[in-house]
Formats: sequence, C-alpha cells, structure tokens
Amino acid sequence: MRTRRGLFVVFEGVDGVGKSTQVQRLSDWLTKRGLDVVRTYEPGDTRAGGKIREIVLDPATGHLSPRAEALLYAADKAHHVATVVLPALQRGAVVVCDRYVDSMLAYQGAGRVLDLAELESVARWATEDLRPHLTVLLDADPAVTMADKVDKDRLEAAGAEFHTRVRGLFSELASQEPDRYLVLPGRAGRDEIFGPIVERVAGLLDQALLSDPTGTLAP
Repeated sequence: MRTRRGLFVVFEGVDGVGKSTQVQRLSDWLTKRGLDVVRTYEPGDTRAGGKIREIVLDPATGHLSPRAEALLYAADKAHHVATVVLPALQRGAVVVCDRYVDSMLAYQGAGRVLDLAELESVARWATEDLRPHLTVLLDADPAVTMADKVDKDRLEAAGAEFHTRVRGLFSELASQEPDRYLVLPGRAGRDEIFGPIVERVAGLLDQALLSDPTGTLAP
C-alpha cells in the first residue's frame, strides 16, 4: 500500500485554500536540507496530463458526464504516478504533490455524486494503490476561499452545494485515518500553517533515516 523508498507528501483541500503556497514552502525547506525533492501536481504535470487538464478544467469543454470526467482524472493519475511519482520515490526522493486521490474522491465522488466505493476502486487501480505517507488537509469554507475569484474553471464554477459536499468528504477521509493526515485551518496565517507541517515532515524524515543508516529514505 505504500512505497518502500522515498517520502510521499500530498496537499489537499478545496480550491483557493493556499495549497500551492505551502507546497512551495515545504519544497524549498526540503531542498535547503540537501534532499532530492520533486514538486508536482495533479492534474496536468505531464505532457499527456496537460491535455487532460485542459479538457477537465476548461469551461469551453462544457458538460462532461460524471463518469467520463472521473475516468479522465484517473488517466491523468495513472500516467503521473507511473512517469513522475514512482520513479522519484524509487530513487529515494521526497515527492511533494498538490492534489492526489482524495481530490478525485471529493470532487468526482462527493461533488458529482458518484459511488465512492466504485470510484475509489478505479483510483487505487490507476495509481497502483500508492498512498502518501502524509496528507496535509488545509480546511476552509469554499464560500470564503473563492469569494473573490472571477475567472472560474469548470469545477470552480460547479456551485456552492457541490463545493460543500467536496469539503465534507475531505474532512471525512481525514477522520477515517487520523494518523496519516495533518488537518490545518486553511485561512490561518502562512507561518502558522507551515510550522506544524515542517514538524510533522521532519519527524517522518527522522524515522526514515533511522530505519536506513545509509541515508536512503526508506520509511
């Protein structure tokens, strides 16, 4: 269920909650420690994924059936894991990813009201059941985080009820596996958010190095 090498950290949350800022800060902090760091995101951080991202997020795409939308996201994840995430982890790198499987479950499952068990089966198959060592959930009310956003993509424009369901499922997923999640208030100050993230990741790094005296990350 988890990679035997490297460290995989994922950031999740509703749109506009500040994930990108914290992904960048953590990546910079890890790099300054001399670690091999891969900063990435879903959907779209591959050539093929970029085309998928355009389809699923561009308002010009118009209506997509929920199942078609979910399968496009699954295709992006399958290619991203195979070509970016797993190769990095296998060489012992730290992968910091903006969105992963939880986003698919929240947006396509709760948001589009698809069967969660069926959707998770597809997502786990697409990602070879690769799971993060840590998922950082930045929690905030989507009505607040997107209040000032003008140019909305297909998902951002899906409506208040859609985003309320999305937020609710993120919280539910975190409550089911509290040891694997770090839930923080997304509207807090940037330093207030970053402090607990660094503390948690530093602990994971220490555990990894203790389990492998050669210095290879192997949690």
